[in-house]
Amino acid sequence: MLEAVVWGLVQGITEFLPVSSSGHLRIIPDLFGLEPPDLSTSAVLHLGTLAAVVAYYRRDVAWMVGRLGMDPVARRMAAMVVVATVPAGIVGLLFASAVERFQESAFGVGVALVSTGAVLFLTRLVSRGSGRAEDLTTRDAVVIGLCQALALLPGISRSGMVITAGILRGLSPEESGRFGFIIAIPAILGAGLREFIYLGSASTLSIELAIGTLVAGVCGYWAIKFLIDRLARRSLVPFAVYCVGIGLVALIWL
Repeated sequence: MLEAVVWGLVQGITEFLPVSSSGHLRIIPDLFGLEPPDLSTSAVLHLGTLAAVVAYYRRDVAWMVGRLGMDPVARRMAAMVVVATVPAGIVGLLFASAVERFQESAFGVGVALVSTGAVLFLTRLVSRGSGRAEDLTTRDAVVIGLCQALALLPGISRSGMVITAGILRGLSPEESGRFGFIIAIPAILGAGLREFIYLGSASTLSIELAIGTLVAGVCGYWAIKFLIDRLARRSLVPFAVYCVGIGLVALIWL
């Protein structure tokens, strides 16, 4: 029970904060002597974080889906979501085994976490834009999608890369976060489906996993709200410092 709650906390918080959930799931077991979550646990916890982001952006999702055939702005926004999702889908299919091998290296994950911190520092060097997600061009969506694809490497934060890319493309920090979390919906759904496919009939849902999934969902919702509120008023530098610090811990001690 306790381990399910712990992994629910880790998954829910780190999935959306720019600190890399995959990196934490790799190094926390080594740092604290825990058993890493198995594939069944990981797959079910993804349901919690998926529910969190869908719940938080339910109005945006309902608007895009409900107005798809009538509103050109909704149709364009949906198209940009698809464009930004494609690169990660292609990379995930072609390089899944390479990503899994990379995850075995604590050193590699440490380097990736330090790199995430360096990227987050870039947001301090760029003046705040005012662009909205609805105004993204196809080129913007491709750039953001490529950054999301890079985040398939454990230790590279998906939200950190996508938000930074959006800011560099002229979006306001809040809008960059909004678009980044909306495109997280198909990304998380794809990751969860892939794990369930690997599990096949072996997947089971226990009370412990159900509680862990609930914890992941509640923490994930809180993490999204916390980050969006922070993006409106403050910088991402504390997250950058944290990523560099935890990355150095992985490089030195693991």
